[in-house]
Amino acid sequence: MNPADLLSAMKRTVEQLAAFNEMAKALTSTLELREVLSLVMQKVSDLLQPRNWSLMLQDERTGKLYFEIAVGEGAEALKSLQISPDEGIAGAVFSTGKARLVEDVGGDPTFAPRFDEASAFRTSSILAVPLIARERVLGLIELVNGPKDPPFTLDDLTTLTTIADYAAIAIENARNFRRIQELTITDEHTGCFNARHLRAQLEHEVKRSQRFHHPLSLVFLDLDHFKSVNDTHGHLVGSALLKEVGELLMSSSRQLDLVFRYGGDEFALLLVETAPEGALITARRLRDAFRNKRFMQTQGLELRLTASLGVATYPDHAHSATDLIRAADFAMYAAKARGRDDVCLAERPAAPTNEAPPNR
Repeated sequence: MNPADLLSAMKRTVEQLAAFNEMAKALTSTLELREVLSLVMQKVSDLLQPRNWSLMLQDERTGKLYFEIAVGEGAEALKSLQISPDEGIAGAVFSTGKARLVEDVGGDPTFAPRFDEASAFRTSSILAVPLIARERVLGLIELVNGPKDPPFTLDDLTTLTTIADYAAIAIENARNFRRIQELTITDEHTGCFNARHLRAQLEHEVKRSQRFHHPLSLVFLDLDHFKSVNDTHGHLVGSALLKEVGELLMSSSRQLDLVFRYGGDEFALLLVETAPEGALITARRLRDAFRNKRFMQTQGLELRLTASLGVATYPDHAHSATDLIRAADFAMYAAKARGRDDVCLAERPAAPTNEAPPNR
């Protein structure tokens, strides 16, 4: 190697070491998955400059790989696609946990051309490295170059492997942190969010509503005569019934709506960007879902259960997050006073009030 090439190689090594050091510091300073992935994206682009590249993670529910990040020509077309763990070069890397450097995919029988067809890009060279944390493969990073680009090299493989090692640890840490966060905001019996998270989320959404002038609705729901279930069948059946109620509410809600267990046999639904008319439609649909549902069938029971629901909307029925809870609670109490198994809309307030909701 002549002096000029040696100097160039040394310069590249120093730049890589500096970049790795910077990445290690940054990745260990955040537990937010979005920030971790953004940083990985930046470093891959800076150090390796691939034509196209992607970061794939495994969906823990389906077992398939999905494109968490896709960069380059036709990348948008890839984001809706999923990959089986036994499909293509990416699937082989994920299932074996071993990196692959393919200089020409035309000679590789594992290459899956359907992704080129979807993105209208012609792949020539591929470099794929698994993301491994605690001996478990989380996904992979795959770099792609076209026919006019130079093929990837062993030096590129070394660089990407280092990036992947840092990234895998950071992704695992971020996921664990998110799981811990979810435990603190989730009701352990029903799987719904808890009342503390409702108050925090409601404050956030009210501020957002004020800023963007979007309505925000809250549905309060109380199970009718739930005490009789505990008295007749025992508290174990009562707890299992509450879990089924939570599942019913979550399955009957839009993806962007949030379901909470407020306490005891009371639940709440936070409906973002929803006016009173839409919230009433949702509440009536839930009321009918209870009417048509037979609970605890897996335990040989055919329990019928109805609910009383109150609906309130910010800013129509409340001046603050606290007022919105109070208004929905009053409306729910009005539904119970009308004979239960009903839906009531809150009344418009003349001014903020500090009055507490009535005892039930």
